[in-house]
Amino acid sequence: MKMKSIIIMLAIVLAALNLKAQDNLVNSLKSNQSTNITIGFTFTTLIDLANTSVKNQGSSGTCWSYSTNSFLESEMIREGKKPVELSQIYTARCAYIEKGINYVRMHGAVGLGDGGEPHDVINMYRKYGAMPQLMYSGLSYGATTNKFGELSAVMEAILKAIVTNPNGELSPNWLTAYTGAIDGYLGTVPANFDYMGKSYTPQTFAAQVVGINPDDYVEFSSETDHPFYKKYTLLVPDNWAYDQVYNLQVNDITDVIDNALKNGYTVEWSTDVSEKYFSWKNGVAYVPEKDIKDMTADERKDMFNGPKPEMEITPEIRQQAFDNYNTTDDHGMHIVGLAKDQNGKEYYIVKNSWGASNDYKGYLYVTKAYVKYKTTAILLNKNGVLKSVREKTGI
Repeated sequence: MKMKSIIIMLAIVLAALNLKAQDNLVNSLKSNQSTNITIGFTFTTLIDLANTSVKNQGSSGTCWSYSTNSFLESEMIREGKKPVELSQIYTARCAYIEKGINYVRMHGAVGLGDGGEPHDVINMYRKYGAMPQLMYSGLSYGATTNKFGELSAVMEAILKAIVTNPNGELSPNWLTAYTGAIDGYLGTVPANFDYMGKSYTPQTFAAQVVGINPDDYVEFSSETDHPFYKKYTLLVPDNWAYDQVYNLQVNDITDVIDNALKNGYTVEWSTDVSEKYFSWKNGVAYVPEKDIKDMTADERKDMFNGPKPEMEITPEIRQQAFDNYNTTDDHGMHIVGLAKDQNGKEYYIVKNSWGASNDYKGYLYVTKAYVKYKTTAILLNKNGVLKSVREKTGI
């Protein structure tokens, strides 16, 4: 067998194994906690901002597109527009093309996979526009839910073959071939489409129907090794575009989110969800005061049976978790409200994209300590940002 064929086969196998690992993580998060114990919590809603129905990303690493498009749908509602379910897979398709271009230009020295960041949705909206999900579902070959294992493997194999440069120079047709493979799975994007009795292109649909200004959106994170209130490059694997974010202090994260919610703005939230104190099934995430490895069996069993004391989150604790890989860039979700438990502690109401498969029908309640500790990035409308932060950053 020729070496090129061996390389391609290995790439397919590795990509498939990588997506399988992601699926296993999601499936374990959906099912590995006990159930029927939400009676331990009594939540009272304080803020409940308008959002569209819960979706299911299926077997795909497209949470970033689902959560940020959900966020844009809420932005439409906030601006008085009739919301449209935006095509999450159209956004993802456009990002896959840009990611492929970036990968080839970087001679393969950048991550692949179908993951991404909130800014990818804004960047794709700016360059490629948007489409209603009704007109581009990405389910062109008979599937009823996303299943991207084979597609991811094919994309990776093509790109890795291209950067080996077997011709000694790149063919001008490589991008056409790569795009064609993606469209073979997801469907060809129509140049024009009819929606509500009018013809649009993706660009005119974005401008005339969605109507948001991509320059209105800003992204934040928090690290101790960069100047606060300045931009820096967020070094996580899914930031393939090397976009920059503003650096906040730890307490600013929740202060900014609180201010946004109180003024009618929802927030896109990127975070780590691999911790045992994140329970999708029970719909609760918090940071226990005691390390799980130090808990007794009874304490572990009782983790989600009502409110518990939490660890105090400091900048040093947050940074250490990020640096030693205890905090990883796992998942994107949509913060749509605020609630309090029976003891008065506040939780964010978070919309997920794993279907209505948990005790709160697709939503969960997340403490502010968890958000301070495990956030990798937040994205929101700059007009919803706390005034003091806007002044310090110059937004």
